[in-house]
Amino acid sequence: MKPTLFKYYKTVCLVAFILVQASVQAQTTSKEQILFLTPQWQGERFDDGRPKVADDVLERMKKVTIEEAWGVLRNEGYHNQFEGGWQPLHDDVVVVGRALTVQYMPNRPDVATVIKENGTKEGRIGNTNSWPIDMLSEGDVYVADAFGKIVDGTLIGDNLGNSIYAKSKTGVVFNASSRDMEGLSEIEGFNAFVRGWHPSFLTEVMLLGINQPIRMGAATVLPGDVVLAKKEGVVFVPSHLAEKVVVTSEVVRLRDLFGISRLKEGKYTPGQIDNKWTDEIEKDFSGWLKDHIDELPVPKEQIQELLKKRMW
Repeated sequence: MKPTLFKYYKTVCLVAFILVQASVQAQTTSKEQILFLTPQWQGERFDDGRPKVADDVLERMKKVTIEEAWGVLRNEGYHNQFEGGWQPLHDDVVVVGRALTVQYMPNRPDVATVIKENGTKEGRIGNTNSWPIDMLSEGDVYVADAFGKIVDGTLIGDNLGNSIYAKSKTGVVFNASSRDMEGLSEIEGFNAFVRGWHPSFLTEVMLLGINQPIRMGAATVLPGDVVLAKKEGVVFVPSHLAEKVVVTSEVVRLRDLFGISRLKEGKYTPGQIDNKWTDEIEKDFSGWLKDHIDELPVPKEQIQELLKKRMW
């Protein structure tokens, strides 16, 4: 066999192998692939390979502003992690959690058929848009790209919404629409960030993959990313940067409180507080933290860690 023909044959075989593997695992990304895509995460993982950012970090993330998270990520070179333009169910209910990502595509009967058949063999129950819900754990956020479809693009209604909240205690972020706004709004603690609301049912949409990288507007989202969703928009924080985002936010929050307090007392001028602090002000700040450690809106243990590390 000629070398060029041999190379061509090898390429064809490789492509065929990849397609076979994809058809076997059409719904879920393998653990090995998730490990490959998230090498900078060094902490605990779910059985499926997703990074498992600590519950404590998730809880503290709720107080982080969109601007603070965005600023930290930009400084780290992550410029494509924010997406706006949502129609949230509630403006005042923050959604924070670990992303369980789902990719939907416009329906194609031949592909949809084999995906459903494979799902049945794997023991999956119900319509494909309910399959990701069965996989949710507490602290997960169901993040789905359904190509911005509004009419006939309603991924959930109030029945599925109740199931999602029962499992995750969080909410959803959909590049698509939802239905049953009135019913969903009655689920206390639940929120949905969607592209629109419509009374239609989901049709001509097929599920292509679960726990794979997806695009949410201008943002790239990986399974296990930490979702921070507020009325301004949604930031998808890479798992290995989640704690840094939280700690940086807490430092900024404490420094702002200190600055405001000292300005009200007249101890410093606005010019002193708004510029790089002198060693004298930094020393005063450390003393102020110790004096007010039980009163501040940051856990006492975290303030003690900050004082040890002196991250400013």
